Amino acid sequence: MKFLKRFVIFLLLLIVLAAAVVAIIYFTQNKETKELTYNLRKNTNGSYVELSGGVTHYELDGPDSGKIVVLVHGFSVPYYIWNGTYEYLAEHGFRVLRYDEFGRGYSDRPDTVYNKALYLDQLKELMQKLEMKKPVNLVGVSFGAAVVTDFANEYPDMVNKVVLVDPVYKFGKPGFISYITTFKEILNADKRALGQMEDFKYPDRHPTWVEQYTPQMEYKGFRNALVSTQYNYLFNASESYATLGAKNKPVMLIWGKEDKTVPFTYSDSVNRVLKSEFLPVEDAGHLPFIEQGEIVNPALVTFLKK
Repeated sequence: MKFLKRFVIFLLLLIVLAAAVVAIIYFTQNKETKELTYNLRKNTNGSYVELSGGVTHYELDGPDSGKIVVLVHGFSVPYYIWNGTYEYLAEHGFRVLRYDEFGRGYSDRPDTVYNKALYLDQLKELMQKLEMKKPVNLVGVSFGAAVVTDFANEYPDMVNKVVLVDPVYKFGKPGFISYITTFKEILNADKRALGQMEDFKYPDRHPTWVEQYTPQMEYKGFRNALVSTQYNYLFNASESYATLGAKNKPVMLIWGKEDKTVPFTYSDSVNRVLKSEFLPVEDAGHLPFIEQGEIVNPALVTFLKK
């Protein structure tokens, strides 16, 4: 009996100790210490609009009469990922919209489930609030390609052409419970930021990329948005891309041939079901429109103006 009592006490002490260690790690490693406020946002570039899911940060440029192009960023890098392409399209006569998806950049981080409905509703409502003439052209990179694919499948009448840039292929739940994934995000926040450099073939050419990325990590809800998306955005790549292919919409597929994030070998599987206009980009990683903008941006203009 004494042994059992001592064992229970020992077990409780272990639990308390483990909880203390977790708490210490959280409070020393947690980067999310700030709230997004009006005063902070008024000193940023871009504009803001209140949607049913929260405030959305966006930028809109180009002639009012131009064909509308919506640029959708990837899993965690906000809309600045389109720097260069955004301005190029606007200068070539398009009405161009880019925005931060919920949980990223300066958009709100709602305490909700980050599933397909949240992302599609944000995009649909944003276009409605801005009174954008339909159908629009959608361009998505990486995870953003999943969003625009699902949007075109869900609302085909609202979409004209679709461009997929190094689209996500294998996307799903990690092999362990979400609490462990969240804890790993806390421990590896710096690793996630530095890991963005792996999207480039020539990372040395982009010395401020991590510096641009890290500020958003300070605002509460960023980590939850990433983790919740991994567990709740259900995307079956082969089915979704095949469904898009069946819509008979003009599709362009762009892929950096030296992509390490979503390997170029997946391009065969995607292109097989899309029957797209395919642009493989030499000497480029996951972001060919940045590394080879002089090739990709004119090709985009040509495709979108057809």
